[in-house]
Amino acid sequence: MDVDSGTRRVSLRLLVFIVIYSLLMSACSSDRWRLGSQGYTVRKNETLFAIAWRYKLDYKELARWNNISSPYTIYPGQQLFLVEPDGLQSNNKPQASPAQASRNTTKPSLKARDTGKRPVLAKTTPKQWRWPADGKIVARFRGSNSTSTGIDIAGKFGQPVKATAAGKVVYSGSGLKGYGNLLIIKHSDEYLSAYGHNSELLVREGDAVISGQKIAKMGFSESRLARLHFEIRRQGAPVDPLKHLPKR
Repeated sequence: MDVDSGTRRVSLRLLVFIVIYSLLMSACSSDRWRLGSQGYTVRKNETLFAIAWRYKLDYKELARWNNISSPYTIYPGQQLFLVEPDGLQSNNKPQASPAQASRNTTKPSLKARDTGKRPVLAKTTPKQWRWPADGKIVARFRGSNSTSTGIDIAGKFGQPVKATAAGKVVYSGSGLKGYGNLLIIKHSDEYLSAYGHNSELLVREGDAVISGQKIAKMGFSESRLARLHFEIRRQGAPVDPLKHLPKR
């Protein structure tokens, strides 16, 4: 092999490497807002409450960072800050498309429905919490930074799941990985509760619920055991439900 031939082969390999590297970087960049810690690209059927829940954020802060007002309507393809905007490089801030900019974010959610009822929300915390289901506690809260951010209550498939306090349903669906059919209820400006692994959801987003109301039926967890996963969050941070629920 002559020198020129060897040089050409090395150059060709280098060119292939550069092309592959560029493609990988481009892919990473295009997914930047989905995978990075600073921002997120909204997908179809997602809600601001669900995104805040996934990242353990206060929904009010998430809305404020992104200049979104109540009822917190968001759209597929919209880019959201997941941190305080001042903490980002100015050239990294997500930009709304002309179509997004022209939308009125105060329009009611497409998934919400007006039942004619209005929940009575406390300003800080519900006066009394109720147990969401009967059964033995089989998993306990281990801290807001752990994988166990709530409690699991064992029971029977199809048994009633009840609202722990009065509030408004802000999420009803199965889009959050690891929760199965999930309900999130807003009780006040500070507190949310969540009910996971249901076999059937009996209320929809926008519905007002009263304390003790049947909202779902218990289903199977990922381990195929009938149980309810229950969480309480204060300003986005998981707290120990047993410190709020009455002793039994």
